[in-house]
Amino acid sequence: MASCNTFPEGKPLFLVIYATVVAGIVFATLFILSTVYFPASDANPLSFLHFSSSATPPSLPDIDFTRLRKGNGSFDSEANRNATANIPPPTAKPRNMFTRDIWDVPVGTKMPELKSFRLTKEMLEHWAKENVIIVTFGNYAYMDFILTWVRHLTDLNVYNLLVGAMDTKILEALYWKGIPVFDMGSNMDTMDAGWGSPKFHKMGREKVFLINALLPFGYEVLMCDTDMVWLKNPLPYLARFPEADVLTSSDQVIPTVTDDSLEVWQQVTGAYNVGIFHWRPTDPAKKLAKEWIDLLVADDEIWDQNGFNDLLHKVLGPPVEGESGLVYAFDGTLKLGILPASIFCSGHTFFVQAMHQQLRLEPYAVHTTFQYAGIDGKRHRLREAMLFYDQQAYYDSPGGFLTFKPNIPKSLLLDGPHTVESHFSLVNYQLKQIRTALAIASLLNRTLVMPPLWCRLDRMWFGHPGIMIGTMTRQPFICPMDHVFEVNMMLKELPEAEFGPRIDFREYSFLQNPLVLKEVKESLLEVQLCDDRSAKCQIANETTRRGVLRFPKHSTQQMFIQVFSLYKDVKVLQFSSMEDVFQGFTDEAREEKFRKRVKRYVGLWCCVEHRDRGHIYYDMYWDEKPGWKPEPPQTREDDRPPW
Repeated sequence: MASCNTFPEGKPLFLVIYATVVAGIVFATLFILSTVYFPASDANPLSFLHFSSSATPPSLPDIDFTRLRKGNGSFDSEANRNATANIPPPTAKPRNMFTRDIWDVPVGTKMPELKSFRLTKEMLEHWAKENVIIVTFGNYAYMDFILTWVRHLTDLNVYNLLVGAMDTKILEALYWKGIPVFDMGSNMDTMDAGWGSPKFHKMGREKVFLINALLPFGYEVLMCDTDMVWLKNPLPYLARFPEADVLTSSDQVIPTVTDDSLEVWQQVTGAYNVGIFHWRPTDPAKKLAKEWIDLLVADDEIWDQNGFNDLLHKVLGPPVEGESGLVYAFDGTLKLGILPASIFCSGHTFFVQAMHQQLRLEPYAVHTTFQYAGIDGKRHRLREAMLFYDQQAYYDSPGGFLTFKPNIPKSLLLDGPHTVESHFSLVNYQLKQIRTALAIASLLNRTLVMPPLWCRLDRMWFGHPGIMIGTMTRQPFICPMDHVFEVNMMLKELPEAEFGPRIDFREYSFLQNPLVLKEVKESLLEVQLCDDRSAKCQIANETTRRGVLRFPKHSTQQMFIQVFSLYKDVKVLQFSSMEDVFQGFTDEAREEKFRKRVKRYVGLWCCVEHRDRGHIYYDMYWDEKPGWKPEPPQTREDDRPPW
């Protein structure tokens, strides 16, 4: 019998041929898959073939990918066409600015044309999940809020979101951050739209136009303002009420339920808040959206939220059958649910009452309502709760930080009834220490980490008996900084020639924030105050033990500069107290400028119930006015800040 020719090792020739063919098929398959799933608009077509940094990659054809790649990320040259002439065309759509992953920064430097950012069904089809899309919108003034909003959702593994851009500046900025964005065509400017301003009303109307534009696509829309953040994935909760046409948040401050049920609609007295609401693409919801925009277009004076409330209250009741908590509203066919304010929190139920903590519930969201100092106050509240994502530079300071322990006497916190007088006694005690801390921070060019502020009474924009009756506000409580301080004024650029140098500050929770670097937190000098008349109160050239320095009370400006110039490399100076620690600036001109600046840092408390003139202003130098009392002004002309 004739035998086959063999190689020296004796293997049959057909096995070699067979192995060669199989290897060729495998490599060709991998190459084709690379063009399908890793198109040229994103990276090297062979990038899925990962090689470790220590390994030598196999040799590839000599293609200059830098020279071949155009600004839009595609390949368009003779060399590239020759290299890929025999590769079948891809069957999958290439990833583009609408379909790339969130936070995936675009390739190239060319901005697509504005018309490319129009809201389309294709865009919604990609980003929607289980037929739900989460939407917010804003102008450039809210850029950092929008990034925080997106970050919270993606940290929760929620990616079915879109952001509407109200000006071209934020559209471009979001595009280059890798955020899915569409153009709203609003042509709005980039400044903050303060509450009640014409721009504020314009933003509200744009929201209603947007809802009317989205619902016809057939997707459920969870519409949010940018001044809120998500703390827990809300979609499973919303899915518990499949019959609801609209689920809305509210300004309810008195709990009607103690669990995670919908609010008892008969007991809700607060306005329905349009900062967080969920729409299903049903006929009743579409009808409501249409009548809402018609109402606003017909009358420029109507606030969007008032119009929404008026329409829903045209018919309110009866309840929808079952235990859902829904109610028929609007035209009698729309099924409405009111989200519980304990877990879809307002600025009051979250920051003042801490209702979710008292009821042992997990909050889904917090909306920065019921606050003061505009956009700066909103940002600071989220910072206090460690819910805001700042740029990394915020978490450090070139000159370092200064902090102190306020050491509030128990009598000021707890003794006696909670009155206007006891409230101001408590706050004034803290103001005096903070005033000293601001002076030292200014002197040493350090950033002051504010202490937590304790209040006995709430702050409102109308007369009230101290706290709103029926709420869960505890007394005393740690109040938001904007209850006492004008945060926006503290951040305002005032002329240094008139007001002295700017004094930077951080929120009281700053050093507990995990975003602050470990090396900042651990670079700490504890400054223990001692009696300057005591022989034991001596300043050594070096710290006595483990980062502790004894420092005399009633020290002069020269003493502060002389001692703490030795600790410029220490990131955090932590004083044991601010009581009687600093004699004041020796330069009278600097002292006067400092006073002029910090007088503007505090605002008003409002208001005494049943009084025509209820404003009482905080005064940073209350202790220098003998007989000062927290009383309303005697005349309307006197109703003004003390500076």
